[in-house]
Amino acid sequence: MTPLGARLRRMRAERGIALKDMASALDVSSAYLSALEHGHRSRPTWYLLQRIITYFNIIWDEAEELQRLVEISDPKISINTAGLDPMATELANRLAASIADLSEEDLRTLNAELMTRTSRARSR
Repeated sequence: MTPLGARLRRMRAERGIALKDMASALDVSSAYLSALEHGHRSRPTWYLLQRIITYFNIIWDEAEELQRLVEISDPKISINTAGLDPMATELANRLAASIADLSEEDLRTLNAELMTRTSRARSR
């Protein structure tokens, strides 16, 4: 499941909305919406995201958060390390090979560390 998929599922559950009802309102199939929630489909288009925002009638801050989640919810990511330090290629390959074996705690820790380090690097 992607961060966007988890948020959509939570929003539906909080409002008591069935997947088929939301899919019908958005003019997409239930299968597509289910696949989007489970991370089996790529990120939604900007147009579909706007329809989701309208459907839930959410405020600006929450709409921005959904857009941010779309940006980090591509389930089939590729990493181009051409021209980078060889360690970048090694890191990308190690992560690709072992990500399925990491626990939720490991993922949380690695993600937090990466966010801290990239934030620090950008502020230099």
